[in-house]
Amino acid sequence: MRRGGSGVVSPSLERFVIATRFTLIEHVRNRFAVALVFLFVPLWISLGQFMIVDVGVSFRLWATGEILVARGNELTQISGALNAVTLIVGFAMFSATFSSGTFDRRLAMAGYPRPQLLLAKVASLVLASAVVSVYATAVMWAYWSPRQPVLLAVSLFSAAMTYGAVGVALGTVVRRELEGIFLVVMISVIDLALQNPIASKGADTALVRLLPSYGAMQSASAAGFSHSVLLSCLGVQLAWFAGAALLSLLAFRRRTRSAVTGQVPSSPQGAPCSLPTARRPKSTTRS
Repeated sequence: MRRGGSGVVSPSLERFVIATRFTLIEHVRNRFAVALVFLFVPLWISLGQFMIVDVGVSFRLWATGEILVARGNELTQISGALNAVTLIVGFAMFSATFSSGTFDRRLAMAGYPRPQLLLAKVASLVLASAVVSVYATAVMWAYWSPRQPVLLAVSLFSAAMTYGAVGVALGTVVRRELEGIFLVVMISVIDLALQNPIASKGADTALVRLLPSYGAMQSASAAGFSHSVLLSCLGVQLAWFAGAALLSLLAFRRRTRSAVTGQVPSSPQGAPCSLPTARRPKSTTRS
């Protein structure tokens, strides 16, 4: 235990704070991701505002069966905002995890607790998702007034958390950076494009229930154009996040465990092998 001016700080908490600080520094140094937050989010939402026709569109909210009426550009902004936050957070978490892979292995080999390393990534994911989601909601608020802005921000946050966990998993398992970026982009684009009632004919079919951001899209649409609070859809999105987080945990433990256990070789039968010892040279006697 370490004593400071305000009391006692446990070693585990101190290690968690240190790991979180380094993880956040890694995100801040990713200038491309920071630029995407401040430029891509308002650009994508503004394109939906000015490039999509400003006419009333009726669509069925699959989760409740309710028929909602919304302007085409406003509905496209919700889909575009979800696409933006999932791309940015997924890319940021993938990039940070991929670039810190060697460093994480070295820390694990040096005895740094793996739970603190993983919790630091979760903390940075929560902070990044919250910042991007609130920012995207504020940009949409500048163009029109969603009926439930807080629920809209929560819906964006849940989708960002899901794709952030996917980014961590991809950053752990893929071997080349281009592969991970391509997967994050394609999953998000296909996911949101199929759920946009304006762009997709199958937006009100059962197929959308199998998509990763189905819960967030349903909840965000309800938040924008009705007074319904779809807690069940947020629960579905939470389940997607839990599944992605579990995959991230397993992949991270496997990568760091191989680094730790790699220090001690094992025999084919599974028993630990001892390192060979140097033999003393045989003494020679002169006749």
